[in-house]
Amino acid sequence: MMDDAKLETLGQTIVAALSGAALDHAVAFNELTISVDIAKIVDVVKFLKTDSNCRFVSFIDVTAVDYPGREQRFDVVYHLMSPVLNTRIRLRGHASETTQVPSIIGVFPGADWFERETYDLYGVIFTGHPDMRRLLTDYGFDGHPLRKDFPLSGFVQVRYNDQDQPPHYDTDKLNTKS
Repeated sequence: MMDDAKLETLGQTIVAALSGAALDHAVAFNELTISVDIAKIVDVVKFLKTDSNCRFVSFIDVTAVDYPGREQRFDVVYHLMSPVLNTRIRLRGHASETTQVPSIIGVFPGADWFERETYDLYGVIFTGHPDMRRLLTDYGFDGHPLRKDFPLSGFVQVRYNDQDQPPHYDTDKLNTKS
């Protein structure tokens, strides 16, 4: 595990090498976070994977964080690991509801279902993804359930019959207060 001084140096090196794509870095709690221009995320992950000083060859996950009060309400967050350096890195870029985030599955094929999950639950759109459809919710599902403005009870209440009859969808009795 790298100490904070080495992470600080690594962060400075990455930001200097990726001018315009890597915007800033921070080290907190022995973790390195790089702020990125989300439109250039593919360039950033390619560099981190192939550069001999980085070798972040292990993809961990992609997710989002919702800040509904901001104009660019989402932070799209990527986690990678370098077995060579024995450390992890977090990439964070801002996106609005309409921002089209380039897919990284050309660099890390394992990002496939993580990007689909982020689309399904937050509504973040990944371009260049070969199968951008819902992963965890039904095809007709309305909305994105991990957004902070999603109603606590959802838009439709599903009731099941004890005799294994088809489910009944109730929209008129919903309490849509969040």
